[in-house]
Amino acid sequence: MPTTKIDFKRELRELYAPGCTPVLVDVPEMAFVMIDGHGDPNTADSYREAIEALSTVSYTVKFAIKQGPAEIDFRVMPLEGLWWAEDPTAFSAGERSRWSWTAMIMQPEVVKADIVEEARHEAAAKKSLPALDLLRYERFAEGPAAQVMYVGPYHDEGPTIAVLHAFIAEQGGTLTGKHHEIYLGDPRRAAPEKLKTVIRQPLARA
Repeated sequence: MPTTKIDFKRELRELYAPGCTPVLVDVPEMAFVMIDGHGDPNTADSYREAIEALSTVSYTVKFAIKQGPAEIDFRVMPLEGLWWAEDPTAFSAGERSRWSWTAMIMQPEVVKADIVEEARHEAAAKKSLPALDLLRYERFAEGPAAQVMYVGPYHDEGPTIAVLHAFIAEQGGTLTGKHHEIYLGDPRRAAPEKLKTVIRQPLARA
């Protein structure tokens, strides 16, 4: 039987490919591998180590599924991040050293906790990944949210975030949950002005 190829980013394009105008979405429960941390993502070793561990395990899972009974070949999903601060003003003011974060990568439904655990052990046997012990498999449901595509350098997101928040207020909603970003570009390869980021904000409807 030939291998089934699936691009889940395309299958879920409502969630992963919005336009540059804010829209409302209802985000279903999905599975992720996640690592929590704290500090400036530009300078904290813990953030770089988290991304390396998440990426390694996700690719290990991908190849395990492709070679397993399901014979499904899927693209590894993009890195995502939840961001917040104990003092909300530290987040809005861009005081990144005071930020907390959850770095995560979505996993298709065919991927279960035992497969992730096997991938973790396999990854640990091949290379040293300091954040590997912090990695977990978890289901996460965001529910009602608003989102928009932002194109440009990460440090200039502020005006787009303000537009998104204003849109939520216009819809009669209030902000809830954690600021969510989905990174569709690779800052190591793309020019900052061409980076694409989905900016999502969960909301509570009146």
